[in-house]
Amino acid sequence: MPAVYDKLGLRFQYPENWTLETDDNSPEKPSVSVYSPGGAFWTVIKHPSGTEPAELATAAMQAMKQEYDELDSAELSEEFAGIEFVGYDLNFYCLDLTNTAWIRAGRSDSATLLFICQAEDREFEKMSPVFRAMMASLLNPQK
Repeated sequence: MPAVYDKLGLRFQYPENWTLETDDNSPEKPSVSVYSPGGAFWTVIKHPSGTEPAELATAAMQAMKQEYDELDSAELSEEFAGIEFVGYDLNFYCLDLTNTAWIRAGRSDSATLLFICQAEDREFEKMSPVFRAMMASLLNPQK
């Protein structure tokens, strides 16, 4: 049975064996991160609805470029759960392992959402459907 997070204006399901952390220090931009037992993570940051998704995605990608010297990125746009997202797919080395990350930003009815998820490459393929399921549960909440 999945766990449910329902605070800070965000509601989503996540695997019950994952660890959850919130950052509500900035009430206008609360964030929630969920970590798998293997180290993968999924983060959502809620921004005011007038925030430009492309600017958020670019800023997140630039922050990653500052953190990781050899970072490959591919810009993209995609529709997911009826929302147009812009963002990047990233590949880089961390602790001598290759990693994949997604950055996605899009506008829901009430906010602009920035999603960042990352996993070591061997785990990413398995985690990708879980990341998308968490996004879907947030974008299409079932009460």
